[in-house]
Amino acid sequence: MTDKSDKSNRKYSSLVVDGVEQAPSRAMLRAVGFKDEDFKKSQIGIASTWSMVTPCNMHIDTLADEAERGANAAGGKAIQFNTITVSDGISMGTPGMRYSLVSREVIADSIETVVGAEGLDGFVAIGGCDKNMPGCLMAMARMDRPAVFVYGGTIQPGPKRRDIVSVFEAVGACAAGKVDAEQLKEVECTAIPGPGSCGGMYTANTMASAIEAMGMSLPNSSAQDAISDQKMTDCERAGAAVVDLVNRNIKPSDIMTREAFENAITVVIALGGSTNAVLHLIAIAYEAGIPLELDDFTSIGKRVPMLSNLKPSGTYTMSELIAIGGIRPLMKRLLDAGMLHGECMTVNGKTMAENLADVADYPEGQDIIRPFENPVKKDSHLVILYGNLAPEGAVAKITGKEGISFTGTARVFGSEEEGLQAVLDGRVVAGDVVVIRYEGPKGGPGMREMLSPTAAIIGKGLGDQVAFITDGRFSGGTHGFVVGHVTPEAAVGGPIGLIEEGDEITINAETRTLDVNISDVELADRKKGWQPPAPLAKTGVLTKYAQLVNSASKGAVTGSRS
Repeated sequence: MTDKSDKSNRKYSSLVVDGVEQAPSRAMLRAVGFKDEDFKKSQIGIASTWSMVTPCNMHIDTLADEAERGANAAGGKAIQFNTITVSDGISMGTPGMRYSLVSREVIADSIETVVGAEGLDGFVAIGGCDKNMPGCLMAMARMDRPAVFVYGGTIQPGPKRRDIVSVFEAVGACAAGKVDAEQLKEVECTAIPGPGSCGGMYTANTMASAIEAMGMSLPNSSAQDAISDQKMTDCERAGAAVVDLVNRNIKPSDIMTREAFENAITVVIALGGSTNAVLHLIAIAYEAGIPLELDDFTSIGKRVPMLSNLKPSGTYTMSELIAIGGIRPLMKRLLDAGMLHGECMTVNGKTMAENLADVADYPEGQDIIRPFENPVKKDSHLVILYGNLAPEGAVAKITGKEGISFTGTARVFGSEEEGLQAVLDGRVVAGDVVVIRYEGPKGGPGMREMLSPTAAIIGKGLGDQVAFITDGRFSGGTHGFVVGHVTPEAAVGGPIGLIEEGDEITINAETRTLDVNISDVELADRKKGWQPPAPLAKTGVLTKYAQLVNSASKGAVTGSRS
């Protein structure tokens, strides 16, 4: 066991660079800038998700430089390396979206590979889009070496609080004749003004907030604009923090406890966060060896209100929340109300309660975070449903403004493209329940997000008149009466694959049920005649993923724990 007081705790790098026999390793490292004194320092990886494929990550190279500077100034030797990212916003509604959730696994695998192969003593991981963030945390949990996550920061909104979801909804409005082509072009050209992650409480801002609540990023890292002095300082401090964690031998397993995950869920609910948080938190917990399941979201959700008036269901953007103090005043309120575990350790070596002790409340008159006595919803907006359509569970995002139950007529589609076209063509009408299936982790493969059809429904003015269920998932930008992650998925014979056009479907958030209103005998008869579809992917990463991935109700992970 390493002495936690050892200030030269090079547990892993010493195996790579110490001793006569490691002269070849040192020779290679000299070529990338190492000097004699550097071989005595803790080696700190800086895992950068920089890429020009998306505005979410286009600035992360400069953030990685700051993290490197901070680690070196604190006495470590920093080494930058990259991993991939893909853009959900760009690939949404296309076959390319099948790679989105797959990229989470690729990112986790690649960070694990570099950290393990190079003998890094600790690392900073900087993420900016919603799959690379949980991917980074999954790698941290697997490696269990001192680590800090840095969020790349949120984008500034366009005029009229526009963001990428505004463009998707304008497409639906254009199809409905409410917006002409010139107006659509104007929205398209102004919605994304620069670097940073999508600006509402969508998946990126949701996961950044969850990670801070879990204790794996520095205080306030989740609530900083992408282009700001605060974000640059956050990165420098993160580099220094990892060196301190190495010296003190504080690992992710000391921080990512069961109570830490409960803190993350609590903050996600209070903020009205994305359904993807359910999938990602279960996946991160799996990698950390922490038991976490769908029903935990229900039990915590019964006592935690939704307090946030942020997009997509609310009015405001993340930048506006940052301007009044970010998420820390909200966390202080939750802590004081007994809803957070204040004893949990965080990456700055202090407990959650210590970090929040001197946090001031929000200014008077703000309408972004509601008081407990006037919540947006008195309990969680993330509703776990069961029933004859979801015997292993499904995840609904119901804020209450859509109502709490919906019964309608099934309109059944075998892919996102088919469903979207039906919405745009006007074939989906009030009272319908849109069913898009064979889009699950195995069936997609890749569990695509359904932002295009759900945004088109909103743009058409049908948001409170049409429900939507899928074995795929939803963007954090989706709102309306929507149910995703239906399990078992259609591709493995789940009941969602047995729905027929015209069936009556009932979604009830109060009873937490999702049912097709036919008899068990009828469902069993339909199952006898069901045949699995031919796989869409026949080679490459999508095929590997489809063969390895588990159920969405278990996080859609591809690993196996012994």
